[in-house]
Amino acid sequence: MAETLPTLLPAPSSILSEKYPSKAHARKVANLLPTTNGTIYLESAPLLLLPDSDSEAPFRQRRPFFYLSGCPLPDSFLTYHIPTNTLTLFIPPVDPESVPWSGLPMSVEEAQAQFDVDEVRHTNDPKPLGAEGGLVYVYTGDGQVSRSLGVSPENINRSQLKPAIDEARVVKDRYEIALLERANEISSYAHNYVLKCAHSMKNEREAQALFEAICLANGATGQAYNGIYAGGRSAATLHYVKNDASLLSVNAPDGGKEKPQLLLVDAGCELRCYASDITRVIPLTPDSKFTQEARQIYDLVLQMQKECMAMVKPHANWEEIHRHAHRVLIQGFLSLGIFKDGSVEEIMDARTSCAFLPHGLGHWLGMDTHDTGGHANYADTDPMFKYLRVRRPLVEGAVVTVEPGVYFCRYIVDGYLAEEKHRKFVDEGVLARYWVVGGVRIEDDVVIEKEGGRSLSLGAVKEREEVEMLAGQRGTPGWCNYL
Repeated sequence: MAETLPTLLPAPSSILSEKYPSKAHARKVANLLPTTNGTIYLESAPLLLLPDSDSEAPFRQRRPFFYLSGCPLPDSFLTYHIPTNTLTLFIPPVDPESVPWSGLPMSVEEAQAQFDVDEVRHTNDPKPLGAEGGLVYVYTGDGQVSRSLGVSPENINRSQLKPAIDEARVVKDRYEIALLERANEISSYAHNYVLKCAHSMKNEREAQALFEAICLANGATGQAYNGIYAGGRSAATLHYVKNDASLLSVNAPDGGKEKPQLLLVDAGCELRCYASDITRVIPLTPDSKFTQEARQIYDLVLQMQKECMAMVKPHANWEEIHRHAHRVLIQGFLSLGIFKDGSVEEIMDARTSCAFLPHGLGHWLGMDTHDTGGHANYADTDPMFKYLRVRRPLVEGAVVTVEPGVYFCRYIVDGYLAEEKHRKFVDEGVLARYWVVGGVRIEDDVVIEKEGGRSLSLGAVKEREEVEMLAGQRGTPGWCNYL
């Protein structure tokens, strides 16, 4: 008989049995607006059909709307009257034509019991906004206002609601942290299971199928993003999306064949609109051990991550932590002989390490994988900081990913080697031994607490000896042997 799909034993936090704190979020946002005499208006995402089809497109709730409502329904809207602290949710009424196909929608009474709002009404019975006076704050970031508000244009503020919500979302409350913790528990469990079964997989898609199935079986509402399941040299592509290559034999640059040494898995589930984002690397050798070069790079990346995580605390300078990751990388490459003829600071100043770590150290995490409020500056001409998604001091209550990596991407590295200021620091003969490694990234989600950073993804093993030990258990997901 095939194995049953494994499920988690621990129950979710009891906090999650409470209502999502919509009104507290609404007040928090209102406090960041310039006036207390007004109304916030937000629409949910609409239900859309796929082009040239009568099938529904996958639905993803608008995060600002969920933040102030906790409501997952499409085609809804809300108002929050700031002076009276009144939050009203408007949900779709019964459509007799759709009931045979989709069943009855959520009723007003069910919504009132489920959501932290003062009143629930149907969308065809709206409360006129103009009657309440003051400004109406609308969100124009990811969708236009689709209905008439009955308010004169001069009383509509289209510029200040989005930055207020973006900033409010940075610091999480206890409920949000509980959601993020549970999403991380589920994803960590899935990562460990994929690690244990990787030896039996013939293709990257099998890793994706197993990870996603375990997440869904354990209560996840989906994936937080399109996962990365990259074997061998494909892991040098930062956002690899194909997830369909062989894990047994692939084309080598010399025209022959090679077996990927590693499988990089960057994947995380979503739980009620809250994300997890974890990356682990799995050895694919017959003995489940890292090869010498892969081990050296894995140990270096793990050192980078540990040292950077130890620096996470309130008010810490994230840019300096990012710089520290590069310093550790440079020192490691000097020890391995990949870098030569320069000091750490000389190579740092030349930005040569950016050829091997081209992305930022991490980003805020919350309802979006790359969450709001990081103040990134993609126009920065400095390659060390161009893609750093957090350009502000760390704050207590925020959640940040810590994800250093080392990548051997021909396209990027060759571009650097074309310039003498970089080439003089690189021993290309030594470097040649590492192309086959592809890339190594280790990523955890860290909540910033008063005493420092606390990892939410400790359940996903990452110590090299533990990774090799779990990989050596060689589990087999019998329920999917048809793969």
